Amino acid sequence: MINVLFVCYGNICRSPVAEGVFRMLIDEVGLGEQVQADSAGTASFHIGQLPDRRTRENALEHGLTLTHRARRLIGEDLARFDYFVAMDETNLEAIEKLNYRSTGLYTTDTIFLLREFDPDVSDQPNVPDPYYEGPDVFEEVYQICLRCCRQLRTYLVQQHSLKERESERAKE
Repeated sequence: MINVLFVCYGNICRSPVAEGVFRMLIDEVGLGEQVQADSAGTASFHIGQLPDRRTRENALEHGLTLTHRARRLIGEDLARFDYFVAMDETNLEAIEKLNYRSTGLYTTDTIFLLREFDPDVSDQPNVPDPYYEGPDVFEEVYQICLRCCRQLRTYLVQQHSLKERESERAKE
């Protein structure tokens, strides 16, 4: 089983969308039994809460229901997850620091920025935080997650020689 953890600051906007989109894309190619995803935040402000209402509304517009409850990134996650995907450089640094404090190692092949997988970006490393923004930024975040998670899926399939197949859901 390959386990992927998406990480943002509060775990109510960006990382739950990335988790939900990634799960949908994994299911589309029948890899749900081989690849799993979760999300967490580096801050503890929203622990136990559903994703932001605007995040859920935007996801629903795309046929995606988000039911994740916010949680904080903890040291035990380093043993549970194979890949960590940060929404921005600040959260990437937090993951790297936690990893180094816990393992004494600096890892570059399992900790990524989501936008490292963005085929449309040239110089923007961060997924914008839509929390204080309007609906257009929530939509932008969804579209970024969709593009990047497709590429992340391709990366994992190649890295782990996974065999994709069309799922029953994708056939409908």
